[in-house]
Amino acid sequence: MLLDEDPATLIHHTISNFNIQPDKLAVARINDSLSTLQQARDLRAREAESALKKLSRTLNSLNNHHRETITSHTARDHASEIATLDTQKFRIAKSASDLEIESERLASQLADMQARLQELDLQGNEGGDDVRRSLVQDEISLKLRVFRGLGIDIERDKSVEGAGYNKVIVRNGKKGDVHVVHLDGKFSRFFYANYFWNTV
Repeated sequence: MLLDEDPATLIHHTISNFNIQPDKLAVARINDSLSTLQQARDLRAREAESALKKLSRTLNSLNNHHRETITSHTARDHASEIATLDTQKFRIAKSASDLEIESERLASQLADMQARLQELDLQGNEGGDDVRRSLVQDEISLKLRVFRGLGIDIERDKSVEGAGYNKVIVRNGKKGDVHVVHLDGKFSRFFYANYFWNTV
């Protein structure tokens, strides 16, 4: 085959028209990417290996702790713990029973008081006045009893009609003294109280 141009010239033009620089740059970028990827894979592999070793050490430590716990937890300790729990359960049950009995007693007492209140309501004002008078008499009797225990007797002055408790007899058993005081209102209550206390 005859060519119009010299083969050497054609080859030279062909070589000069080829532009392989972009391909070389692409190959270089691919090599860089492969190198970076390999480094990342190596780093992740080392991190995974380190984490695996750490987990392995943790597992060994937990296994050792588990074996020590099983060894130290004897059957005697277990039986003692069960007995303690049974005792606590019995005490709780007894307390619950006592509370239930006390609740029933209080409920019965409440019912009685409600019935008494209803009875007082039915009696009306007259019945209420009787109750109040009874409470006042009980209060006076209690005070007189306390005073007698201290050696002080309080009496009504029989010489004056309608008089209240205005005569006081103070006895001192240790000294053998007896003092009679008439409460005529000349002195204050503080004076009388102080006098009685010093005399007793």
